[in-house]
Amino acid sequence: MLKNFHYFQEALDKREEEGTLRVLKPQSVGIDFYSNDYLGFAQNKELQNLLVQQVMDNPHLLSGSTGSRLISGNSSEVVKTEKLIAKEHQYSDALLFSSGYNANLALFSTLPTRHDTIIVDEKIHRSVHDACKMSHAKKIKFSHNDVGDLENILKRQNGKSYIAIESLYSMDGDFAPIQEIAEVAEKYDAYLIVDEAHSFGVFGNGLVDQFQLQKKILATVITYGKALGSHGAAILCNDVVKSYLVNFASPFIYTTSAQDIQWRSIKIGYEFLKENDNERIKLQQNIEIFRQQNLKSLSSAKSPIQAILISDHDRLNRVKQTLSDEGFLTYAVFSPAVKEGAERLRICLHSFNTEEEILKLTKIIKEFI
Repeated sequence: MLKNFHYFQEALDKREEEGTLRVLKPQSVGIDFYSNDYLGFAQNKELQNLLVQQVMDNPHLLSGSTGSRLISGNSSEVVKTEKLIAKEHQYSDALLFSSGYNANLALFSTLPTRHDTIIVDEKIHRSVHDACKMSHAKKIKFSHNDVGDLENILKRQNGKSYIAIESLYSMDGDFAPIQEIAEVAEKYDAYLIVDEAHSFGVFGNGLVDQFQLQKKILATVITYGKALGSHGAAILCNDVVKSYLVNFASPFIYTTSAQDIQWRSIKIGYEFLKENDNERIKLQQNIEIFRQQNLKSLSSAKSPIQAILISDHDRLNRVKQTLSDEGFLTYAVFSPAVKEGAERLRICLHSFNTEEEILKLTKIIKEFI
């Protein structure tokens, strides 16, 4: 019998005392201001009916893939979807993954060698930090969105450098100066990798596409579990990088491929996104309504993520509970997810939120700050 779990229990008890213990809860019913369903596609009946019809016409889409992509799981469906994605984003190739986490794990644990340096924005997603642990490369953080600090670090490097940024940061809801970073990366012959998880869909095919930076960026990560309302992720790259990942990336090689319905839903999602630009317009209108309420936010004016700094744990818990009692679903972020003193209420805005809901939400928040 296994015993002596006191170390684990002590750590859990400490979190419970601090009010930061994570527990799995059933999905809540309420007014959504916390999900990543920015355009409402995950609940869109028209899109759901399109997918149901696809399954009715092609029931084999529901079957398991039976193996990894390198054995029996490389269906014609996944190959066609990768070609469509590459074409949509103006890249020569794309490689699909089951999640954005796995995509980042593959990139940063595989491409850099022990002689290289990975330079990450200090607020990059946890998946990149975990990938760096799997890599033999050196990791250095640069100050958030500080191009000058990044350049000073690049000046001191001798080997190959990889730069990791998000185009829209998931906790602060602010944009990276992506064009300036791309210029600095090019100046020092560094490889730039951009995570577009929260930009794709909200800003068309993402900010890399918007600024036409494809030729200046080694790889871009696109995820489908947010604005597209689906699941999975793609690494956009050239054919050499794709082949290298297929040959050496453990998160790709040793993962059973997803069912074809996942790949088909991504294809349908791209078409639906182009046909429903009105949802992006509605979202930006709602963001503007929120910003007009003059809450002090860490976030950019056009971001669907609006972070309200409330560093006092008790006050943060009380505002979240009050909002919950009024039927609002929000997310309080505590350390260690963010640094101590940077705790915040993370508000996600959507195309389907109403003006009345936004005004009531902000009115309640103002009572606590």
